[in-house]
Amino acid sequence: MTDMYIKIGTRSSKLAMWQAQYVQKLLTQAGISSILVPVLTKGDKILDVSLSKIGSKGLFTEELELQLKTGEIDLAVHSAKDLQSILSADFKIIAYTHRELVHDVVLSLHGNNTLTYANAHKLRVGSSSTRRIAFIKRYYPDIQIVNMRGNLQTRLQKLTDGMADAMLLAYAGVHRMQMQGHITETLSIDSFVPPAGQGSIAVECTTRMDEAIKNAIRNAVNDTKTEICIQAERNFLATIDGGCSVPVFCHACFIDNERIFLRGGIISLDGHKICIQYLTVFVDNAIKAGEILAKKVLRTGGKEILDEIKNRGL
Repeated sequence: MTDMYIKIGTRSSKLAMWQAQYVQKLLTQAGISSILVPVLTKGDKILDVSLSKIGSKGLFTEELELQLKTGEIDLAVHSAKDLQSILSADFKIIAYTHRELVHDVVLSLHGNNTLTYANAHKLRVGSSSTRRIAFIKRYYPDIQIVNMRGNLQTRLQKLTDGMADAMLLAYAGVHRMQMQGHITETLSIDSFVPPAGQGSIAVECTTRMDEAIKNAIRNAVNDTKTEICIQAERNFLATIDGGCSVPVFCHACFIDNERIFLRGGIISLDGHKICIQYLTVFVDNAIKAGEILAKKVLRTGGKEILDEIKNRGL
């Protein structure tokens, strides 16, 4: 379909541009021409406040969706983990790229700065994620936590300037920005369970997009196994309905070609309480399994944690 010409909207950070260029490359390989349209989002503009305190859904997606609605762009490319759990009726996710490794990593300019070392020496570790901060408080209570926002390059500069001794990030972004040389520790997904969607790039369009074009884009970009897993995770997230400031986590993966394993839960902001549950299902039941797992979490202690967080006004 060489006559197609697609406008791809993306955040303007270096990582977001990499992700959009990756999608563009997949489209090009399928004979679909495109251009990139950088867009500045609210989450990019407000960098001196932690994400949990900004109090707005769609921090990194709202402006992109507005341009989708007005037709200024045809596609919006996001980190799948940044998407709201429930989209408005005007929008649809039509593709997820093949998923990278989903685990979190520790970055530092000093090779011995692992979380165990940081805990023992009361070092400062940077993060803006309520999930990561809660896990640090649970497993490494003596670490000093520093709120650290901004793109990867900005955060690395903050490390250089001495704002923190180490920081926690998703491996996928670190790998895409070729910063693996600063990784001092890879964190287990059994303890630092990733959020829904981590490691994949999502492609969003309006529901009015021509079906033939939509299918051509989907065929060029979508990874079916990744899609199944993330749909299950997002269903978990939507059922919990905690909002962007609640440390909820869920990860689904294929055990074999027939079965999916899910782990998901919620942790209190201080890390003292955690509710995590597990489920193995056949692939045909994967998406529904996200809802089932979330309801299991809520009735086995998760609702109490969620209510406690909401009562604090977060």
